[in-house]
Amino acid sequence: MRMRNTTDWLDERVARRAMFGRLARTTLGVTLLDGLGSSLAAAASGSKTAGMNLIILSMRGAMSHLDTFDPKPGREEQGETKPIQTKTPGVMFGEHLPRLAAQSDRLAVIRSMTTETGDHQQGQYVMRTAYPVLGSIRHPSLGSWALHVQGKASRELPGYVLVGNGNEHPGAGFLDPSVTPVPVADPELGLENTVRPAYLTEKNFNRRLALADKIDADFKRRYAGPQLEAYNQMYKDAVRLLGSVDLEAFDIAKESEQTRERYGSSTFGQGCLLARRLVEAGVRCVEVEYGKWDMHREIFEELPEAAGNLDAGMSALIADLEERGLLASTLVVLATEFGRTPRINENAGRDHHPAVFSCALAGAGVKGGAVFGASDERGHKPDKDAVSVPDFLSTVAAACGLPHDKEFMAPNGRPFKIGGGGKPIKAVLA
Repeated sequence: MRMRNTTDWLDERVARRAMFGRLARTTLGVTLLDGLGSSLAAAASGSKTAGMNLIILSMRGAMSHLDTFDPKPGREEQGETKPIQTKTPGVMFGEHLPRLAAQSDRLAVIRSMTTETGDHQQGQYVMRTAYPVLGSIRHPSLGSWALHVQGKASRELPGYVLVGNGNEHPGAGFLDPSVTPVPVADPELGLENTVRPAYLTEKNFNRRLALADKIDADFKRRYAGPQLEAYNQMYKDAVRLLGSVDLEAFDIAKESEQTRERYGSSTFGQGCLLARRLVEAGVRCVEVEYGKWDMHREIFEELPEAAGNLDAGMSALIADLEERGLLASTLVVLATEFGRTPRINENAGRDHHPAVFSCALAGAGVKGGAVFGASDERGHKPDKDAVSVPDFLSTVAAACGLPHDKEFMAPNGRPFKIGGGGKPIKAVLA
């Protein structure tokens, strides 16, 4: 008997996904299932279940640590960004983060992050999965791990939502497709394609559902198993969600103008507002992308807008979660793939710098007002307590109560750990 290799397994899985996608589009006449496809099939219960929520703020393009969370007062490397005092004695942030500086007692900042890759795509993959890119397997993102272990918190809503373009996102990796994030490209538009076409009556829609069942009956018999059952459940959940009042969670227009202004008018700020609404409604994990940080040129002209949008969105998110009693059960993670050079280049920008950078945590499971690790006096490399990406993601997993020490077997027979088997930073864990 021939053993299946990883490529066989991946090809078969892709084929199954394509098959179901075609059925949804051609037979049902709706495209909601393309986006919800993977996430709505996670274990659903009749009511919300207890557990930790996770909001990940992904700074794509490599956020400059010297201009945000690790300034170097008095050094030439600091450039034009002025350091400001935070609420935490002796801790300074860049001048474009005044709101977060006022919330420093809610933040745990790690200033000694270090990684090996200075490539954006690979760096983002590592930061999301804790593992390097491999041709033989795709690793799950941290949000998918969280949903896989904890299950959905809402029967109606998806368990994991990605606000952003989602390019190159690892998704569920080798886990069940049911824990893939549902993409929302624009927070202003929310979850699109959630209404049946005008030409399709409820009677005709139900008729198409029945026809779809007949068409794929042989396919279901041939591939009977947990993965297929996940897809079957997905369609039931997607149909139930069509027209559901629970979809209002995706509509940020329901918020007051004052609330929306507090988050800022940027897509990132409104994405943070959507994240709060979704977590409040029962979505287990939300990831919000912000891709304005690749500043090889004129960094001091571009930085005020990028950092200002981060400051407004993240600070409003933390304050809003706390006001609504959600911060104690929600971990907010601010992450970027690597840092930027202390040296300012000939184009008045900063280049890629994986040697040291900063990330931050707030909310459930972590100590506020904490600063862990340090870069050297130039911000060039770790000077104390270097933290790898697996260390950082294992800290996130530990704060969320996920079993970061447990080994999970991938379909190719290899063991993997949530967070990559790193060592959690006990000094920042509550």
